[in-house]
Amino acid sequence: MVDDAGAPQVRVSGPGRPYPLGCRPVGDGVDVAVLAAHAERVELCLLSPDPTSPTGWAEQRLTLPAVTDGVHHGHVSGVGAGQRYVLRAHGPWDPARGQRHNPDKVLLDPYARVLEGAVVMGPAVKDHVVVDDRPSEQRSRLDSLGHTPVGVVVADPAPLADDRPHHPWSRTVVLETHVRGLTMRMPGVPPELRGTYAGLAHPTVLAHLQRLGVTAVELLPVHASTAEEHLAARGAVNYWGYNTLSYFAPEPRYSAAVRRGEDASAVLTEFRDMVRAMHAAGVEVLLDVVYNHTCEGGVGGPTLSWRGLDNATYYRTDGGAYRDVTGTGNSLDSSQPEVVRLTMDSLRWWVQQMGVDGFRFDLAPALARRADDTDGTGGWDPDHPFFVAARTDPVLAGTKLVAEPWDIGAYGWRTGQFPVPFADWNDRYRDSVRDFWLAGSRAELEGRPGPGVRDLATRLVGSEDLFGGPRRTGARSPLAGVNFIAAHDGFTLADLVTYDHKHNEANGEDNRDGHGHNLSWNHGHEGPTDDPVVTESRRRTLRALLGTLAVSTGVPMLLAGDELGRTQRGNNNGYCLDDATTWHDWQLAPWQRDLTDTTAFLLRLRAQNPVLRQDRFFGPRPERREDGTRDVGWFDGDGDELAEDDWSDPWRRTLLMFLNGDGVAVADRVTGPDGAPLRPASFLVVLHGGAHRREVQLPEPPWAERFRPVWSSEQARPVWPAGPGGGFGVPPRDELGGTRVAVPPRSLTVLRAIRP
Repeated sequence: MVDDAGAPQVRVSGPGRPYPLGCRPVGDGVDVAVLAAHAERVELCLLSPDPTSPTGWAEQRLTLPAVTDGVHHGHVSGVGAGQRYVLRAHGPWDPARGQRHNPDKVLLDPYARVLEGAVVMGPAVKDHVVVDDRPSEQRSRLDSLGHTPVGVVVADPAPLADDRPHHPWSRTVVLETHVRGLTMRMPGVPPELRGTYAGLAHPTVLAHLQRLGVTAVELLPVHASTAEEHLAARGAVNYWGYNTLSYFAPEPRYSAAVRRGEDASAVLTEFRDMVRAMHAAGVEVLLDVVYNHTCEGGVGGPTLSWRGLDNATYYRTDGGAYRDVTGTGNSLDSSQPEVVRLTMDSLRWWVQQMGVDGFRFDLAPALARRADDTDGTGGWDPDHPFFVAARTDPVLAGTKLVAEPWDIGAYGWRTGQFPVPFADWNDRYRDSVRDFWLAGSRAELEGRPGPGVRDLATRLVGSEDLFGGPRRTGARSPLAGVNFIAAHDGFTLADLVTYDHKHNEANGEDNRDGHGHNLSWNHGHEGPTDDPVVTESRRRTLRALLGTLAVSTGVPMLLAGDELGRTQRGNNNGYCLDDATTWHDWQLAPWQRDLTDTTAFLLRLRAQNPVLRQDRFFGPRPERREDGTRDVGWFDGDGDELAEDDWSDPWRRTLLMFLNGDGVAVADRVTGPDGAPLRPASFLVVLHGGAHRREVQLPEPPWAERFRPVWSSEQARPVWPAGPGGGFGVPPRDELGGTRVAVPPRSLTVLRAIRP
């Protein structure tokens, strides 16, 4: 049907379908399906710009005519791609029982693919009346249209071609980064592309990633988000993005096309083009995703989508209050199948239509808590419906799934307990490495016992205590552990060696925010200094930390900028700072260029030597091979294998680790020019955390006839190898055999074993 002007007449012309959810072009209009199980009716509100209206919009309301299993749905003719829309839900207002329907609040479609506009925080977006700065149970009559973003109808783009790099975990190196932070000041990236998805795809960025040797970028949240109320009140932003407004729409602020004034839907093309460029460069794209809570906060927060549609279904509620295991005021209720469906539909959208290669799940235990806690575990369930869905979904098969294995709820620390095929951020690795190189160094100088070397050794070879054991009870390989020393929430690597204390005053919270237990060490002076002794000591420790990460069994993850020696001036919680504090400074001093070369050298060393990236555990007491060696050997500074009592010595500051290439599986071996597997190299890693230079005795035959130095953290700049399998580093005349060699204080040294 058409109107008098010949345009298609907008009308509800049928029931449509209850699935898929969302608002999608179908035939002569759109099918609309919205979960609102406790609502009496749901209206689709079609919007057109109206400069004469106080809201900026002219609004046409249409009631969805059908309800199936709590889903309100209908087919609306005369509507197509580009239509702006919101929703309104009518139903009971009974906050004490978790019912918060308020038709005066316009609501985002949780399945909207594109958003336009921003949240204007204030009384209009609250579903309740605020009394004395506190939420009341009185329903607000203020209309929120014009104070929230709106959805944009788009047709789903075709799935991207399967040109993914598909790097195995054993060859994966992750770089955690931020769309804006990486490129806002990057020379070579045009100013109009900086801080955008298109900026990430620029050849200058891709060349840097390839030079470093990273195989995957893990992007801090790119789902559309908004600032919390306390930040908005002072004009600040949630820079990190952990305050999700939509699980399908990319954040429009990161779109160069939207910035140029193109239609809001251009963000989809720009994001997909970025993924294509990354894949062409051999780099996978992982997304940090926040399915544990939303931007609506606690009962006093804004009502923007889920709360107004179906508060009792989407959120963990206890009467009128929220059960919060995330520290944000609310927690999505993943014990509800509808919430699991939302999560899975979102994940599939980002894999199929947007082309991403995997996900890092923020506060992942919150996704696997049952509604009850009958066994005293906080409701944690390794066979939770979310896990079953994620593990069996054919679209997610082959993607990388990474858990942040803790939340703030009861029994929230779950490192090592996630099921196959998940990998976990290994916080035990982070803390052990920091403890040995930093907190342990301070303890030694103060005359106190340190951490010893037992836990460090466990982390170096894959954290079998966390990820090992019978497969049925959750065992995985060492590659289930994502090893990291620094991440977005905490000190950068350079700040770990520069500050004893956090300096978060710029956040506006009187330095109360951020972790106070950082296991950092300022090397005798808090903050920047011109003292050459302190400066060189810091840089040597910085290189030792990078070296430790490169030679550790597991999957390494770098915080972007650590390869540059990036500082946040002691701020360990830059979540609200979208400025020079968190943006990378690419005006590099010579020592920073050397550090970048060092990082690339270490990652290349790892890539070319399978003994450094094994997919199996060595075992707590590796058996001797026929030649008298073991797959991994542990020695003290005198060249003797460590005895049981040695592992308990808190004063021990030197550890030698021998990694035997003969134990590498044939399938993992590097091949020569004729295609035949080469004998993998073996390495001796000397970790000396002591405050003074010392001599160490190198292991004698049968472990090795001699050793060839490869790299030392004493080197400001690495010596590059001549070719594959050539030994990395120095010429044969510098080979050492059965000798005592001097190692600098707080240093890591790598030597290649020359074996019979």
